[in-house]
This record gives sequence, C-alpha cells and structure tokens, in this order.
Amino acid sequence: MIALALAGCSTQETERQLSAAAATLHSVQVDAAAQRSAPKDLQRAAETLQRAERFADYWGGAADARHYAYLSQRYSEIARQQGMLLRHQEQVVRLEMERDRLRGMLQDARLMTTEQQGRWLEDQMMSLAASETDRGLVMTLGDVLFRAGSAELGNTANRTLLKLAHFLQLNPQRKVRIEGYSDSSGDAQENLMLSQARAQAVADLLVDLGIEPARVEPRGYGDRFPIAENASAHGRAQNRRVEILFSDAEGGFAPER
Repeated sequence: MIALALAGCSTQETERQLSAAAATLHSVQVDAAAQRSAPKDLQRAAETLQRAERFADYWGGAADARHYAYLSQRYSEIARQQGMLLRHQEQVVRLEMERDRLRGMLQDARLMTTEQQGRWLEDQMMSLAASETDRGLVMTLGDVLFRAGSAELGNTANRTLLKLAHFLQLNPQRKVRIEGYSDSSGDAQENLMLSQARAQAVADLLVDLGIEPARVEPRGYGDRFPIAENASAHGRAQNRRVEILFSDAEGGFAPER
C-alpha cells in the first residue's frame, strides 16, 4: 500500500511538472520577440518536453520525465529573457530615433526669422495650454501621456515637450520646475517613486532636446496635493499628472510646496 501511495504521489508530481513546462513553453511560443531572438532555445524547450512526455509513458520513467520537464522550462525561460532583452533594445532604438527627429525639428525651427519666431512663440504659448495660478504659470501633462503604470513617455508627450523645449530656447532666462503627482491607490512609497520617475523622464527629455540641466528642476510629490477626489476613476486620473511650473522672466519661482 505504501509503495502504491508513493507511486501515486510521484505520478501526480510528474504530471504537475509536465503541465507547468507545457504552459511555460506555450506562453513563450506566442511571444514574437522570443521567437525572433531565441529560436534554438524554443526548439530545445519543445524537444525536451516531448522527451519528458515519452518518459512519463514508461513504467519507472517518472524521474527522467521530471528531469526533462525541468530542462524544458529552463530553455523556455531563457527564450523569454532573450525576448525581453530584444524588446528593450528595440525600445531604446525607437526612443533614440524619435529624439533625433525632435532634435531635427528644433534645428529647423532655429532657422526661422525673428518675425516668424515671434508668431511661432505666440502660437506655442496658446498650444501649451498653460494656466495662470497662484504659484505662477502651470502646464499640466495628463496621465495618458505616459504608458500605464510606468514613467515611459508616449509619442504624444514628445510632441508636447518639443513645443516646451522650443519655448525655453526662445526664452533663455526662464526655468521650469517639473512636479510629478500620483493618486492615492496602492503603496504610498511606490506612488512617490513613480511620481519622481515621471518628473525625471520629462526633465531628461528636455535636456536631450538641448535645454541646460540647470534650467530644469524635477520633483516628485506622490499622492500629496490632489486636485480631485480619489474616490472615482475620473478623479484618480486627474490626480495622476505632471505639472510644469514656469519661472518668471528672471528665472524666479514661487516657494516650493
């Protein structure tokens, strides 16, 4: 009876490991980046899983089946990691190409005549949609300009920040304080870190576009200073924002919060 019980436990564990290996392999096989970056590892994962399944059909082959199931999972995980690395590399290339394009547009704008620049500046101030507040002129970047739950800027934000960068180039005495905010959902420390990362991402892009680092001050406030109730999804979305506070013409700011 004991031997039968042990055999039953062994069979269940073998089936569990085979199922886990098959599920892992399937999840990676549908990953286009993993297919492109690690085809050999995916092939090894499939072959070792087939071998594990064959051993599982043999009496006394459970140990070998579990061994090859383990190897299959490892090959699948290697392929997954290679896919993640490829996606990251491609993302870096895309961001660099976008920033090169933005730099080119700024270079073209610098060739405008003084009259053209004056009209352009007036248009840009209107399109920046900055509002006068008791702290000075403030421009708000909404949560939709960032990828969900991350500090990565989307292309729409890049176009907006291109206008801001050109405004700062035409107004060299002005500075900006970039303030990141979150809603109150989740862990407060993580919210603070995300708000700081988003403010820093905006600052980094402005610097990449030629604005001197000394003119850009990133800050993160987490869920402090909400502008709407956190009880609704709409209110939380309003609170997840980046505010850009403009200095006066001499570079002075209102006191920090």
